[in-house]
Amino acid sequence: MKELNMIAFDLGASSGRGLIGRFNGSRLEVEDLHRFSNDPVDVSGHTYWDVLRLYWEMQQGLLKFVNSGQGEIASIGIDTWGVDFGLLDNRGLLMGNPYHYRDIRTEGMFEAAFQRMPREDIFNRTGIAFQKFNTLYQLLSMQLNQPDILEQASTMLFMPDLLTYFLTGEKMTEFTEASTSQMLDAASGQWSDELLKAMGIPGHFLTDIDYPGSPRGRIKKDIAELLGINEAPVFAVAAHDTGSAVAAVPAMNDNYAFLSSGTWSLMGIEVDKPIINENTLRWNYTNEGCVGGRYRLLKNIMGLWIFNECKREWDRRSEVYSYRDMDRMAEQSMPFAAFIDPDDDLFYNAGNMPEKIQLFCHQTNQTVPESKGAIVRCIYESLALKYRWSFERLEEIQGQKLDVLHMVGGGIKNRMLNQFTANVLKKPVICGPIEATAIGNLMVQAMALGEVKNQGEMRQIVKESFPTEDYMPENTDTWDDAYIRYLKIQNK
Repeated sequence: MKELNMIAFDLGASSGRGLIGRFNGSRLEVEDLHRFSNDPVDVSGHTYWDVLRLYWEMQQGLLKFVNSGQGEIASIGIDTWGVDFGLLDNRGLLMGNPYHYRDIRTEGMFEAAFQRMPREDIFNRTGIAFQKFNTLYQLLSMQLNQPDILEQASTMLFMPDLLTYFLTGEKMTEFTEASTSQMLDAASGQWSDELLKAMGIPGHFLTDIDYPGSPRGRIKKDIAELLGINEAPVFAVAAHDTGSAVAAVPAMNDNYAFLSSGTWSLMGIEVDKPIINENTLRWNYTNEGCVGGRYRLLKNIMGLWIFNECKREWDRRSEVYSYRDMDRMAEQSMPFAAFIDPDDDLFYNAGNMPEKIQLFCHQTNQTVPESKGAIVRCIYESLALKYRWSFERLEEIQGQKLDVLHMVGGGIKNRMLNQFTANVLKKPVICGPIEATAIGNLMVQAMALGEVKNQGEMRQIVKESFPTEDYMPENTDTWDDAYIRYLKIQNK
């Protein structure tokens, strides 16, 4: 077959990228096209996404493709983080910059929601974990404080759907992205009218739901002429970035867990239907959509956000060190001196993260890490220990042991954390591919173009196209001892 040039736009919570995927029917090659930062903007006490700049950066990526002289674009797909959205008026115009999920407006919304519908009822309807940034609580906040905006809104589009709308003019909501909202009925996969009614949230601005591989029209003529590109088809991919990442896990059997490692760490398993019971509610596990209509039963873990915020604070003070230098300092620091619970509310918001780590250790009567190396080692060890807790809960939920952990995403560049994870799990950890999210995005495009039959074939192609690196457990006894200490800290 003729080699296809597909373009994936993959936007995470801190950076975005456009990549070219060249597919010849059996192997996929990926090349960077354009990379850019994704920086939240604080204005008048609130935090927003600069969505128009993100769209402009996507256009720059398309211009770079044109200037590379590689021919026509076969297709385009967009994935982003979950829960956040933009509102359009009745003319199809954006009503304002979308709020950032870390914005303060959702403070107190759990209490407000549970007055309208009990917590257990919400979970039984949706199967989604309780996170204060969920779309449900963002909209509830608007209903309580900005009801006029919701009444004026004609359409709500999640971030990947909004960016797709800018390119094509089509208004739809993709299933995996919608599933992050805590507004879908787990049984039907459609919007829960009962839940929205109980919350007093109007549903007139919600669109129909489509699935990965669905066509979303073509690049609008005026945009194609402006950028000098062909009117390429645009497809809905697994528009939630974790959904795309999981689609690219090169696993050849079902007895595995995945970990998408980045700003957030998402650990889970794939299941045919949502698992909604007392344990998944108690442990705050979530059921989000996958390619093929399956579900990701997973745990949201704060992830490398904590490390990135420490580095940002040190850089701000002009105490600048490379990632390699910081890893070296961590290696030279005393092991298992102190731990944090990465999911403690203390670490949710930005602002002097090193001081927050020290405060947590002080409040839990541990040795307070003073040096940068000690703080970084504390973060890495604590994440690995949290991974074990999450992994064991998955085994308990499904009632069988898991053989291996597949780690994907940019976080797998952190070799120390990868090895720590193998040590504490006492399981093999297979790392790769790094660009799993963009690769999953591209493979769904290939499926939509009729070049790939199903997800099993997709994963075989990923396995044959991209290298992986295996980490085997070491020093497991010392990690067992550390885990016992960690559980006491997590339970405080």
